[in-house]
Amino acid sequence: METGKIALVTGAGKGIGAACAKKLAAMGHTVIINYNGSKAAAEETAAQIASAGGKAYTMQCDVSDPEAVSAMVETIQKEYGAVEILVNNAGITRDELMLRMKPEDFDAVIRTNLTAVFYVMQACIRGMIKKRKGKIVNISSVSGVIGNAGQANYSAAKAGVIGMTKTAARELAGRNITVNAVAPGFITTDMTNALPDAAKEGILSKVPMGRGGKPEDVANAVAFLCSEESDYITGQVLCVDGGMAM
Repeated sequence: METGKIALVTGAGKGIGAACAKKLAAMGHTVIINYNGSKAAAEETAAQIASAGGKAYTMQCDVSDPEAVSAMVETIQKEYGAVEILVNNAGITRDELMLRMKPEDFDAVIRTNLTAVFYVMQACIRGMIKKRKGKIVNISSVSGVIGNAGQANYSAAKAGVIGMTKTAARELAGRNITVNAVAPGFITTDMTNALPDAAKEGILSKVPMGRGGKPEDVANAVAFLCSEESDYITGQVLCVDGGMAM
């Protein structure tokens, strides 16, 4: 078992982020559960990890605020040690057709889903470079690979995450730091449960496996890319989508 590493998972109060936090803790890592507004959910995830014998701590931070991100990473380094595993998961949606999408809704999604990924990576890689090792996994989306009607903002952000992942992988490969992306398809979470039934059926009709995935399906892929078993893999996009993006 790999032990002793400090893992930061953003947006980890619930859904995919919580599943990733639990999986990494089960692997023996100390997990920092970042949240913005979901304090109760984050604390519940931390409690579940602790009851299973793992180590987890919660930390509030709006990752779209660069100064707050710097302060968070500095606090983690002082209290627990340098971040060696980073999972950028925090994200929001503001879906609407392009014709009716408000500029502020486009900007908000880009800021949280793309710009924030840059802020957190930039803050964490300094410590990784000093230690000459690190694992970064950015959560993209099938929408960033093939596009999705009504998600011009989300698709643009998630496609941007893929481009930034590949660039970071090239910049950091010589420092023994791998950077990869996981692109989930239709995963059953609070975010997707809020969709109308007709919309869910329309999406599932495009999934060759005919069903949605679970947050744990994504967490398993993330865990692999955060493990020593993936040491020679960098700059890749792993789709966890039941075949949706084929």
